[in-house]
Amino acid sequence: MSKALLSTLRRDALRVELPHVADLLHLKRAGEIGAVVIDELVELSWLEWSGGSLRLTATGTNICRQQLLK
Repeated sequence: MSKALLSTLRRDALRVELPHVADLLHLKRAGEIGAVVIDELVELSWLEWSGGSLRLTATGTNICRQQLLK
């Protein structure tokens, strides 16, 4: 799936969900994040694989901060 294929509504939903995903990653509970959500967030460059683990990218971190300020 490419960035162009993700609808604006889906991107907005992922943006709202990202802080929760970040919390799960922080708690080492990535297994609770759905595979589709992971794939979409990686496709958007908000998450990345690093040494077999998921982590937020700089972009993902900034989006989380924006969401928390709302």
